[in-house]
Amino acid sequence: MKKYWERLYNGIIKENPTFVQMLGMCPTLAVTSTAINGLGMGIATLAVLTMSNMLISMLRNLISDKVRIPAYITIIASFVTVVSFVMQAYTPGLYESLGVFIPLIVVNCIILGRAESYAGKNKVLLSIFDGIGMGLGFTLGLTVIGMIRELLGAGTLFGIKVTADLFDPIRIFAMNPGAFFVLAFIIAFINGMTIKKAKKNGTKPNLRRIDGCEGCTNFACAGKKVSPEEAEKLMKECADKRANAQAAEPVKKDSEDNKTNSSEKKDNDKQDDKSENKSENKPDNKSDEKNDEKADESKVSDKDSKMDDNDPEAKTDVLAVNDDKKKDDKDNAKSSTGKLKKDKERQV
Repeated sequence: MKKYWERLYNGIIKENPTFVQMLGMCPTLAVTSTAINGLGMGIATLAVLTMSNMLISMLRNLISDKVRIPAYITIIASFVTVVSFVMQAYTPGLYESLGVFIPLIVVNCIILGRAESYAGKNKVLLSIFDGIGMGLGFTLGLTVIGMIRELLGAGTLFGIKVTADLFDPIRIFAMNPGAFFVLAFIIAFINGMTIKKAKKNGTKPNLRRIDGCEGCTNFACAGKKVSPEEAEKLMKECADKRANAQAAEPVKKDSEDNKTNSSEKKDNDKQDDKSENKSENKPDNKSDEKNDEKADESKVSDKDSKMDDNDPEAKTDVLAVNDDKKKDDKDNAKSSTGKLKKDKERQV
C-alpha cells in the first residue's frame, strides 16, 4: 500500500503538475477566472488522466514503440470525447463556460507525459493511482488559483459573496493578467517555505532551478538530476567532442582529396600505358606487313624461276617483257629531259 499512497502524495504535493512541474499552463491561466471553472476543469482532467493511464498500462505490451505516441493520443482523445459528452449532458453551464478548453485536454502535456513516462512502463493499479494523484494535484492547483482570483477580483467564492463591503474588488485579478500574478505569488510563497525548511534541516532547497537539474522533481523530464559541477563537466566534454570533430573534418577532407587524386593518377597512368602499347604495336604491324610483302615477292620470284627452269617459252616471254620495260623507262627519261630543257628555255 505504501507504493499507492506514494503515488498520491507525489501527484498532490511532491510532483504537483501546476506548482512544481509547471505543466498545463494554458488551462491554468485561461480557465481559472472562478473557482467553479477551475474545479470543473480539474475534475475533467482527472477523469481523462485516470482512465487513459489505466488503458495504456493494460495495452503497454501490445503497443509498438514506433506507434506509441499516436496510440496514446487516440486513447486520450476517446476519453476526452466521452467526458465532454457527459459534461454537455449534466453540466451544460460549466461546459459552455469552459468552451474549447475541454477538447484541448487531448493535447494537455500532463496526460501525455504521464502516459509516456509512467503508465506505459508500470502495472495497471499503480498507473491508476498515479493518474488519480496527478489529477488531484492539477485540480488542487486550478481550484486554489480560481479561488484567489475570484475572491480578489469579484469578492465571491463559488458564486457566494464573502467580502460584502470590506473592500472593492480588484478587477485585474478577474482578467487574464491576474492569473499570472496569482501564479507567481503562489510559486514564490512555496519556494520561500521550502528554502526555510532546508535552512532548518541544513540541506539544499528542493527548487525548480533554471541553471541546472539539481532539485528538479520532474521525473517526466528527459534530463538527469546532476549537480552544477557535474553539469559543467558534461558541458566541457561536449565542447571537447565538438572541437575534436571539427579538427577531424579537414583531415578527413584531405584524405578524401588524396584518395581522389591517387585514383585520378592511376587512371591517367593506365591511359598512358594503353597509348604506349598502341604506339609500340603500330611499327611492329608495319614491319610485319613489309616482311609479308617481301615474302610474297620471294614466293613469286621462286615461282617464276621454277617456271623459267621448266618452260623455255616462259623464259623468252619474260625476257621480252623485261626488254619492253627497259624501252619504256628510256622513253620516259628522254621525255622528262626534254620537258626540263623546254622549261629552262621558257624561263630564260
